[in-house]
Amino acid sequence: MRITQSRRQFLTTLSLAGAARLVAAPAALAEERPPETTSVRLAKHPGICVAPQHIVVELLSAEGFTDIRHVPLGMNVPDAIAQGVLDFGLNFATVQVAGIDRGVAMKVLAGVHVGCFELFVNDAIRGVADLAGKKVGTQGWGRRSTCSCP
Repeated sequence: MRITQSRRQFLTTLSLAGAARLVAAPAALAEERPPETTSVRLAKHPGICVAPQHIVVELLSAEGFTDIRHVPLGMNVPDAIAQGVLDFGLNFATVQVAGIDRGVAMKVLAGVHVGCFELFVNDAIRGVADLAGKKVGTQGWGRRSTCSCP
């Protein structure tokens, strides 16, 4: 089936498109102010697991950060954030949750690094909901090697 458009419909559409350009919002010409703080402290990790942290240096510099420090850690990331050693950090969700559980005052902003986890179960487990009430072994969960799922 052919759809034809009359000359009148074409000119109406063309006129509306031209008029829309005339009433479009003007481009913002003001520059952003530089950040209030120009320094940031990140954990120094040698592994590829925290690749986003290695890439962010160039992005932070472009945003106006002039003092980007990589701090060697003698403690885990949540505790380093709580003690003011780090400003931001990356870590496994279990480490973050354990820190929050211990009362560390921090916020988790985004999820990173989920590809290295694998859950080994038996045939009775068909999904994550089936883990309720079971014991699960984890790495780096405070001082315990297992946790009870709610």
